[in-house]
Amino acid sequence: MQWRDILEISRFPNLILAALTVPLGAHIAIDGLWSYDLGIDVALAMLSVMSFMGAGNILNDISDSSIDKDAHPDRVIPSERITVKEAKLLSRVFALLSMIFLIGIYVRNSYWPLAAIWLVAALLMITYDHGPQTKKNGLIGNISISMMVGAVILFGAASVRSMDSQLIWYAAGVATLANLAREIIKDCEDMESDADRNTLPMRIGLAKSRNISYVIVCSSLVLLYLPHWLGPLQFWQLLLQTPAIMMLITLGNPLLNGEYYSAQQRIRMAMLLGLMSFAVAVSI
Repeated sequence: MQWRDILEISRFPNLILAALTVPLGAHIAIDGLWSYDLGIDVALAMLSVMSFMGAGNILNDISDSSIDKDAHPDRVIPSERITVKEAKLLSRVFALLSMIFLIGIYVRNSYWPLAAIWLVAALLMITYDHGPQTKKNGLIGNISISMMVGAVILFGAASVRSMDSQLIWYAAGVATLANLAREIIKDCEDMESDADRNTLPMRIGLAKSRNISYVIVCSSLVLLYLPHWLGPLQFWQLLLQTPAIMMLITLGNPLLNGEYYSAQQRIRMAMLLGLMSFAVAVSI
């Protein structure tokens, strides 16, 4: 088992992106008022999230290993660079590391919502690939994944003991809804290869699924707007959200033309830009 294979099966670039969301959530929750101690807690939270998601990605590859023999034979498990037994051990190691980093933060701040978020995310992850395997139920699996994305934002806030921040809940809502729309669009893109899943496009068709994803995108736009209208942000700071808003409201044509990869990548970028705009807004 080589290091490069471990990095590949854990999808290391995605782990880095997820980890960077943690300080964004923390920054939004504390209005940018950092301290040395908070920095340590957030660093531990980033490591916990990276380990957690690494374990989840490996579990996903284990679950899909039989399908990937034909669909993706070059992946780590089908190509036998890592056996299923080794992958299971590796996922347990990652999960244990995530728990150790979580305990490290909890010992420092004794903030119970931190552990609660981790446990809920763990339940969602386990039931996604194992047990009821929610990923095979299409929309339920999409919601589970999206809730885990929103949970990362809340985990960042919890690591600095600031779950009472109103803005952090808006940010988590934006991330959850935007990712849900993205997951549905990904299912549209993968409709022909998802033979073992009962996805939303399979049940109601591509056109209706595209429409639903766009409605969800519009709902995320509403959540981007509300904190500028109702507080705590100022209305003029909505200008900071212009790049994210423009990327989302122009999704209609890519969706209509079946450019699903472009559309779901645009949503991902818009989500990150929206969160970064919240972070900038609390700092000025």
